[in-house]
Amino acid sequence: MGNSLPGVGAIAKNWREVLKPEEYAVLREGGTERAFSGEYWNTHTEGVYSCRACGTELFRSNQKFDSHCGWPSFFAPLAEDRVRYLEDTTFGMRRVEVRCAACDSHLGHVFEGEGYPTPTDLRYCINSVCLTLAPAGEAAPDKAQPGDTPVDEAESAE
Repeated sequence: MGNSLPGVGAIAKNWREVLKPEEYAVLREGGTERAFSGEYWNTHTEGVYSCRACGTELFRSNQKFDSHCGWPSFFAPLAEDRVRYLEDTTFGMRRVEVRCAACDSHLGHVFEGEGYPTPTDLRYCINSVCLTLAPAGEAAPDKAQPGDTPVDEAESAE
């Protein structure tokens, strides 16, 4: 997608160093993990879900619901400023893509009007590989930032 947040391009060159190949394919290239294969699609652990790439808190477990679609489903983000939306017309469909507002990583899609008994009538269908879960009462895991990658010893000797 051509739209990116200010500063994202400056750090994007390091994402391959920070993310595993399967994480990179979804978070940075907009891919999708197979349904029913992700770590969190059927998890009911209380806690906070964060962006795997940058650590921004995105969703709370009390916003998660069972949609039986094979991916974690939420009826709302933790706060509207945590995500951003893009029109997605790939594969001949018209969808709304959900991205992390902090690092511009692809998270999944949001669907409206599917009739789930939730407060918003929205389903944020999010790839598990895009998330980390900090169980309630535990601190969120530290996430290495692209700028935090080790400096080559030859460069540091200069």
